[in-house]
Amino acid sequence: MKRKIADHCVLVTGASSGIGRELARQLAARSARLLVTARRQAELESLVQEIRQSGGQSPADVDFMAGDLTDATFRARLLQRVQERWGRLDALINNAGVGAMGRFQDAHPDTLRQVMEVNFFAPVELVRLALPLLQRGQQPIIVNMSSVLGHRAVPLKSEYCASKFALHGWSDALRAELVPLGIDLTLVSPSTTDSDFFAHALQDSTGKDWKAGGAASVERVAAATIRAMQRGSHEVILTLGGKSLVLFDRLAPTLANHAVRRWAQ
Repeated sequence: MKRKIADHCVLVTGASSGIGRELARQLAARSARLLVTARRQAELESLVQEIRQSGGQSPADVDFMAGDLTDATFRARLLQRVQERWGRLDALINNAGVGAMGRFQDAHPDTLRQVMEVNFFAPVELVRLALPLLQRGQQPIIVNMSSVLGHRAVPLKSEYCASKFALHGWSDALRAELVPLGIDLTLVSPSTTDSDFFAHALQDSTGKDWKAGGAASVERVAAATIRAMQRGSHEVILTLGGKSLVLFDRLAPTLANHAVRRWAQ
């Protein structure tokens, strides 16, 4: 059965820019009810104002809360807002994420901990809190925004790859557990995306232009994510290059290891 988006109550994290912001726009255009969150309040305010002025949503259908998802108190307040507004949750989109680029031996231990807190522990604990609300939802679904680097790791992004591998493994395990509860889980794995992700990285000591090989638009990634939600897909890898990399790694892992060494040069 195709999942409807109209009137769905959706919580989107990391919505101040990039994929999250575009997801909010496209979901609103499909008449979803939205609560968007991120750390940057001004950007969230402008997003909500833009959506309301577009005419697709009434003021009551879109709201925001600014805060830090790694803070347990904020996560609880966020889900309390969902309870107060809707009494249920139809879709939770875990999009918030952060990157770090550079050689592992040169990185401070806090970098790995920060990346794991944002990219793994925060969505895990948000899901834990959200499950009762999702169980009351209509065709409920969790969407975890991962990365093709959660399938095949590359040098100079060890912390980021570790966080996305963890998200991938946890998502696969949780998906099976959620079947009796009637909750779907979709793992979305984009490749490099044309957003400000790299500009907001915790560190980048590489001097590389990470978009030099081309990048997918946020519009394309958001549209593909919503299609996956509608279909209830278990997992989607969004680009031909990403699919090729994953297939190459599965069929010829030794050759793949040699091929990715160029990232470390």
